[in-house]
Amino acid sequence: MHLFKTIFHHNYHTLNNTSTGPLVSLLKSRSVIRFSGSDTIKFLQGLLTNDVKKFSELPSKTASYVPAPNLPPVYVPPMYAAFLNPQGRFLYDLFLYRKPLGEERLDGSVSDASGDLELFADVDSSVLDELLHTFKKYRLRSKVEIDNVAEDFSCWQLFGGNLAEKSDGEEETEAASVGRVPAVDHSAMSSSHGNDVGWQWFKDPRVDCLGLRGVFPSKETPPLVEPGNETNELNYLLWRIENGVAEGSTEIPKGSSFS
Repeated sequence: MHLFKTIFHHNYHTLNNTSTGPLVSLLKSRSVIRFSGSDTIKFLQGLLTNDVKKFSELPSKTASYVPAPNLPPVYVPPMYAAFLNPQGRFLYDLFLYRKPLGEERLDGSVSDASGDLELFADVDSSVLDELLHTFKKYRLRSKVEIDNVAEDFSCWQLFGGNLAEKSDGEEETEAASVGRVPAVDHSAMSSSHGNDVGWQWFKDPRVDCLGLRGVFPSKETPPLVEPGNETNELNYLLWRIENGVAEGSTEIPKGSSFS
């Protein structure tokens, strides 16, 4: 036990070392699913603990995000939510993300050629099949498709160092170092790369100290990921434990009450 504590605190101080900068982990413990269809918002609004209707609204220009290369100018920050049973007890947690939007018009509307609304969610891989079955059980006649897209998308976490202490301006400067600056020509970027680009890092919607989180195409390397800063997911687990944040159905036992 003493040895474990020694290793634990050594790893924590390493992760919190501002001289080494933040680290990034591919979260293999999380899988990505997709909700699509005209009833997506209504369907999820009746099942989850957060206000999913926010995804159908035009996002605020002050939304907290970190730009990535080739990113469309309209962003919707992700949200953290829980799926509870009829008795109000915990079943699953999930992070919801909206597919990157198109260009914003002068009248404030958004040009989005993607058709029906699509929401992506990163969920606990250990209960993936069970979670999909549960969602589909409640679907009934709702016009919503629920797909496992774990082969196509992956979840990543950027954490540690002095990341939580940085201002939005400093984060944007760091993001610019991978190829995007505030003065980028969005229309040129979008036209040359299509409408499906734009997956980016967001501040973790739970607490700032956890850093940044995002869903990215599995065949692409996310921005800010370099050979020297990628680390085992175990280090992200240690970081969460030290900061007192549980995640997934293993750490948050099913049937738990939040009252």
